[in-house]
Amino acid sequence: MKVLVPVKRVIDYNVKVRVKADGSGVDLANVKMSMNPFDEIAVEQAIRLKEAGKADEVVAVSIGVKQAQETLRNALAMGADRAILVVAADDVHTDIEPLAVAKILKAVIDAEQPGLVLAGKQAIDNDMNATGQMLAALLGWGQATFASGVEVEGDTASVTREVDGGLQTIRVKLPAIVTVDLRLNEPRYASLPNIMKAKKKPIDEKTPADFGVDVSPRLEVLKTVEPRAREAGVIVGSVDELVEKLRDKEGVI
Repeated sequence: MKVLVPVKRVIDYNVKVRVKADGSGVDLANVKMSMNPFDEIAVEQAIRLKEAGKADEVVAVSIGVKQAQETLRNALAMGADRAILVVAADDVHTDIEPLAVAKILKAVIDAEQPGLVLAGKQAIDNDMNATGQMLAALLGWGQATFASGVEVEGDTASVTREVDGGLQTIRVKLPAIVTVDLRLNEPRYASLPNIMKAKKKPIDEKTPADFGVDVSPRLEVLKTVEPRAREAGVIVGSVDELVEKLRDKEGVI
């Protein structure tokens, strides 16, 4: 079975994000970029399936700017066998919208014919949590989201999901789309020998035109602002005072 893993290049989660002075977007100048943490977990799970003999090949796919090659090299260093880069933008500030990403991934899947797609549940830059679900709809495949446990047996996958009421275990028939959550695993660090080996692994470069997909944005960002600074807390003397502040000052009740 072949496992396909989409990965995205995002601002490193340890970096404090800053908004441009003119409010036109996020400042990416001299900012460290890395693989989306949820996608890193998906890559790790795909590699574990291969190590367990449940998968034969792991293919990483990234859609974005040419610099995403670095992200794919990281996936290859972790243990992915090969990679596909779809260069869909020239400007690092351009974010390809989920529907366009899903359409490109569908075309890649039609060509690669994987038995399982493991994806991060969301990207930490836009937090849309939509690509996996859109991809499943376009393909007509079963899907399992927010996975904290994945077991593959034959032509089915047993997935433990994190839901509001606790944990839910479902079974989906393969091929399927599974989006993973943080508690699924702890991604490995790429060793120096594997980093060197990754430089020789193939990255196939494509464009959206190769798949007949239009990536023109459907959304327009009017303005980007930083969140309001958190105010200092206050100690209230009674429940009545608490209710009064929540009602009159915060307007939440």
